[in-house]
Amino acid sequence: QVQFVESGGGLVQPGGSLRLSCAASGINFRTNAMAWYRQAPGNQRELVATISRSGRTSYADSVKGRFTISRDNAKNTVALQMNSLKPDDTGVYYCNIANAGPTNYWGQGTQVTVSP
Repeated sequence: QVQFVESGGGLVQPGGSLRLSCAASGINFRTNAMAWYRQAPGNQRELVATISRSGRTSYADSVKGRFTISRDNAKNTVALQMNSLKPDDTGVYYCNIANAGPTNYWGQGTQVTVSP
């Protein structure tokens, strides 16, 4: 059974940092590119960052230079280090395989709120 358990969200002031973690199970983690997505209130879910099987990373323009995605294949985990947070970064953050769509399994996500 596929499962993604996201954690690490919270309330932070603008300019602050958070580190999100995701534990994946039920998939062949090593053979999948992984990604972080987010959904702000009233908006569609959007791709934030991806990491390939070999560790190559890519980022949405809005987070480049501020967010860093990483993975640990031994532990089946993927992380997202978020620095210099902005109010526009507010939303529910999800991890999943890269190119996941609405018919894929999605976890509960973790809420990130950036507010003074």
